[in-house]
Order: sequence, then structure tokens, then C-alpha cells
Amino acid sequence: MASSTNQAVESIEQPTSVSGWNYLRVGGLAALAEAAIYVAGIAYFLVILDFANVSGALQEVELFVANETSLYAMNLLIYVVFGIVLVALVLALHEHLKADAPMLMRATTAFGLIWAGLVIASGMIATLATSAVVDLYSTDPTQATTVWLAVSPVIDGMGGGNEIIGGLWTLLVSVVALRTRALHRLVNYFGLVVGTAGIISAIPALGEIGGGIFGLTQIVWFVALGVLLLGAGRREASAYLREE
Repeated sequence: MASSTNQAVESIEQPTSVSGWNYLRVGGLAALAEAAIYVAGIAYFLVILDFANVSGALQEVELFVANETSLYAMNLLIYVVFGIVLVALVLALHEHLKADAPMLMRATTAFGLIWAGLVIASGMIATLATSAVVDLYSTDPTQATTVWLAVSPVIDGMGGGNEIIGGLWTLLVSVVALRTRALHRLVNYFGLVVGTAGIISAIPALGEIGGGIFGLTQIVWFVALGVLLLGAGRREASAYLREE
């Protein structure tokens, strides 16, 4: 009877060890994917579309009309896919950091999930708005420009330009990791800088500077985070195999 009980307990405990390895691996891959999406978005808008040299809403709309298909795909990637992958990363970090700071990590995870939701919603609005503007441009370019002027602040406010929620999540992750001595100290201090830049982007006078710094530095932070989580996943997997 005791032997049967021990076997039952082992069968319950084993999946927990495997899932511990899985969530770290998924989190690491998610972080690297987020960095890759950032790079793809920057390359598309700044290099391929040369969006930085576009002046005025009418030129933006004309650029949308000329690149409708690729723009739709890129908006889907940098907003919707980014937000979905972000959920996996947020939950993986929650599992990894919650033990020694449970209350603070709950708040951190809440902000991470809110950010993911805002980014996804922003992408859905951007996709629908761009399609509507492109359709309207064929009959009334002036009206299409007016519609875009009305919609673009909504997109920016929800997650396309204002990075306060993403910055707050990054900052809190770094604070928790420093308190619990998790991840790596240099990565955590760097995360404080990244998060602060995101929060600063909410100030109108510093929006472009803060948002630019946040986007570029978060690429580095995501890469470092991905490497650390994958390394932790390999160590847990090795420990699990040794226990077997």
C-alpha cells in the first residue's frame, strides 16, 4: 500500500518539474521573439518605408495606400503577435520571481498583462483604421486624412506611442529581480533604465526621446532576459534529469 502511495505521489510531482523547465524555456524564447519583433518593426518603418522623413498626415496616408498589404502584416506582427507573445513572457517571469516577493510580483504581472492587452487592442484599431483610411482615400483623400488624424492619437495613446505601462512593468520586474537576487544584477539595473525611459515617454515634451530610448534599450533587455531564462531552463532540466 505504501509503495502504491509513493508511486502516485511521484507521478504527480514529475509533471511539476517538467513544467518548471517548460515555462522557463517558453519565457526565454518569448523574450527573444519580442526583441526580434522590435527589430523587424524598426527596420520596416525606418529603413523600408523611411517613415521618419514623412511630413504631414496626408503623406502618411499616401504611404499607407502604397504599402497596404505589407503594412497590414507588420501591424499584425508588431502589435497583435507582440502582445500575445508578451503574455507568455509575463506569466513565465511571474512563475520565476513570485516565490520571494509574491505581492509585488502580482502587481507586476497585472501591469504586464494590461500592457499586453493594450498593445493587442492598439494593433486591432491600427489595422482597421488603416484599412478604412486606404479605402476612403480612393474617393476623398482629404476625408481620409481627417479620419487618420482623429484615429492615430487613440492608437498612440493605447500603446503605439505612450509606453508608460510597458515601462512600469519593466521597472517592476527589475525591482523584484533585484530584491530576490534573481536573473542578473547588471540586467536588472539596466531594466531600471529601460523602465524609466518608458515612463518618461508619457510626458509630452519628452515623449519621442523617452519612447525612442525605451524601444532601443528594451531590445537589449529582451535579449539578455531571453538568454538568462533559457540558461535557467537548461539548469532546471539538468537537475531534473539528475534526480531521475
